[in-house]
Parts: sequence; C-alpha cells; structure tokens
Amino acid sequence: MKIPKKYANILFAFVMSLLMAAIMSGVLTALFAGINNQFISQWGRAFIHAWPIAFPAIFVVAPIVRKIVTLLTES
Repeated sequence: MKIPKKYANILFAFVMSLLMAAIMSGVLTALFAGINNQFISQWGRAFIHAWPIAFPAIFVVAPIVRKIVTLLTES
C-alpha cells in the first residue's frame, strides 16, 4: 500500500526527522555517556526527547535548505 502523494512532505519530515534524531542522539549519547550497559536505554531516552523537536524543525528547515541549494546550484 502506497501513501498518497499529497502526504509526501509529511512523510519526508517524518522519515528524515526519525533518522536524524536517531543518529544524532546515538552519537551524542556515545560521546557524552559512553557505550556501556545502559547505552540502549540512554539512547532511547535521548531519542524520545530529540524526535519531537526534530519533526517540526524539518518543516521549517527543509524549505530554507531547498532555497539555499537552488541558489548554489546551476539549473
């Protein structure tokens, strides 16, 4: 089952924010808390806090980034 095209921007923001929040919270958890027995639970807590910020931020940031990329690239 495919999602209708009209939801493409929401799906993009959902997937992008999910992946970026997971990657960044994992990296920062490893850097600041270390990889230990509690790593997965600490990473999960960090992700739970990061993702609600990342999801709406994509809606604000993505159009700005698209404009910057358009200005910096040839048509």
